[in-house]
Amino acid sequence: MSATAIAATLFAPEDLRVIERELGPLAQGMVRIKFGAGGICGSDMHYFRHARTGDFVVTSPLILGHEVAGEIVEIAGDAPGLAVGDHVAVNPSRWCGSCKRCREGRPNLCENIYFMGSASKTPHMQGGFASLFDAIPAQCVKVPKDLALSSAALAEPLAVALHAVARAGDIAGRHVALFGAGPIGLLVMLAARLAGAGQITMIDIAAAPLAFAKALGADRVVDISGGTNPLEEVAAADPVDVAFEISGTPAGLGSAIRTVRRGGTVVLVGNLPGGDVPAPANAVMAKELDLRGTFRFGEEFSRAVQLIVSGAVDVAKLVTARRPLHDAPDAFRLALDRSRSVKVVLTAD
Repeated sequence: MSATAIAATLFAPEDLRVIERELGPLAQGMVRIKFGAGGICGSDMHYFRHARTGDFVVTSPLILGHEVAGEIVEIAGDAPGLAVGDHVAVNPSRWCGSCKRCREGRPNLCENIYFMGSASKTPHMQGGFASLFDAIPAQCVKVPKDLALSSAALAEPLAVALHAVARAGDIAGRHVALFGAGPIGLLVMLAARLAGAGQITMIDIAAAPLAFAKALGADRVVDISGGTNPLEEVAAADPVDVAFEISGTPAGLGSAIRTVRRGGTVVLVGNLPGGDVPAPANAVMAKELDLRGTFRFGEEFSRAVQLIVSGAVDVAKLVTARRPLHDAPDAFRLALDRSRSVKVVLTAD
């Protein structure tokens, strides 16, 4: 049957409105989900501020949100293992399963992928910051009803972190440096610890996120907002084996390349500005670095859910504020203020 939902919809830079939208009858092979919680991601904030993130540009109204969880309220057709009333973490990726990249076991690089709340395709795939939204059964991972949906929603960024660490290779016993102490940086830190990193250094330009990282388990935090360059001291005292660039800035990329030891690895996690960006490429050559990209995630989503359900990773520690879906514009403005927030989660009205 048809339904009406409210949805946080972006029309232009900083023009985010919570509006009503009509949902037609549920299509065959789909499930309809009642929104329970959703995390505001860094890419959501880029869309909010600029109507683009990296090379993905918003060209028509876009419902934001890809870190979402909720309750199944309707099923059309077969949905093995799922039933109305189930609580689910929603994988925002909808890959084809048949292209060459999917057959290689790299579905995050699917040639036909659609991703919720993303302008990577035209028409855009609408996101999950809506009181009701639709997904295919394969996107839904069932979670216990006693698990907070705000925690289930954070399976997506944890999956991003797990995939980034996997791209780095074996980091057991290694010195890992992370450039950017935002939510993804903090989750990469936790994922690196799970993978056996020997020492973890968190680097940022803001004191509040660094203090949060220290409380969450970083061995060392480094504030590079001043005029001096403490990274030389860090590298000299204990050479950095693996650097994760998570800030999404050319300066962060340059610092990561310059700080990592000869023969080390740099993993690009953050979404850099669109187009070409400057980078100290000669250092990549002269230090014979491995420079690796990491994009979203594949099967790590299911593992992320398992880690959250088991309590092995307590993602709730990252949540510093919760706001109802109808207050999405104000919630986004709060999320942009790094002095007052780490992770802001939208909740059902």
